Amino acid sequence: MLGRELQVRSTALPETVQEIEALVNGKLSEVASSVTGGDTQIVAILTLMTLAEEYLSLRSEYEAVRQHDAERVAKLLDKLGCQL
Repeated sequence: MLGRELQVRSTALPETVQEIEALVNGKLSEVASSVTGGDTQIVAILTLMTLAEEYLSLRSEYEAVRQHDAERVAKLLDKLGCQL
């Protein structure tokens, strides 16, 4: 990552660690290509911010879907209750 070798200790499966590494390296490369000067600290910070933004967006989407599903289940249960 950013030209450095890191030894990672994790309880996750090796395939999961590799997937995480690929995601982070991909984002680092993406951000580095848009930053002039190549300051690795700036690249790291902007990458963290990009990943945080994506996470928050996905979390918001997840919560909206979860709420929608809960409402649908409540309506279906209500219908079932009326039919019993």
